[in-house]
Amino acid sequence: MKFTVVGIVSLSLLFSSAWAQVYIINDQQYVNEEGTLHIVGEIENNSFVPLNQIVVTATFHDMYDKILDTAKTNSIQETIMPEKKGPFDLTFTSKIIPQIYRYSLNIEYKPADHKTESLEILSSNVNRDVLDNFFISGTVTNHDQRTANTIVIIATLYDKDGKVVATTKSHTEPEYLKAGGITPFVVLIDDKTQSRKSEEYTAVPVFPLGSGIILSLSVISFVILTKRPKSLQQSLFV
Repeated sequence: MKFTVVGIVSLSLLFSSAWAQVYIINDQQYVNEEGTLHIVGEIENNSFVPLNQIVVTATFHDMYDKILDTAKTNSIQETIMPEKKGPFDLTFTSKIIPQIYRYSLNIEYKPADHKTESLEILSSNVNRDVLDNFFISGTVTNHDQRTANTIVIIATLYDKDGKVVATTKSHTEPEYLKAGGITPFVVLIDDKTQSRKSEEYTAVPVFPLGSGIILSLSVISFVILTKRPKSLQQSLFV
């Protein structure tokens, strides 16, 4: 018998009513070849302030709605600016995975200071190598008058329905970028099965709040795949 997972979002409203404008969207689950359950999705910040210290908690229920377990993860993007989104990838490894019927999601966060948006993706493209590894490469520039340190590129892949299928991050080399400089980046998506489901992606450069700046500009492109391979046979509810 095959069941449908329903993701239910309940928000921890710790502040004013403006905080109700924070949502979890485009989430879905999959089990990878190692048997680890992933719940991937995005946090959408429709409030008027940046958010950080973002924690997503999943509660797993059986078919009788009994709570089986919980798991937590942080947003991959340290701070999410107003009117922007940031991805998450919650992982769970347990013998109870076959018993899970549905999950619910809760999000907690704190306000952050507004920061200048100074990094920009200038170009990006996707490729597969001879070993079928999927990667995104391109260039990023720093529009600020200061050097940006510890730059991270966050990549998110989406399926044809706009659901997140995978997300990861990678540091640029070198990790710093002088004012007005341009540097290349490469982000590898190491889950080949999930990357084959991708039809769209975003690439977002960020560096820590401690450096004083965050970016939220992104480049969106479509991945045209010549073949659509069969879905991963291993899943929660087959």
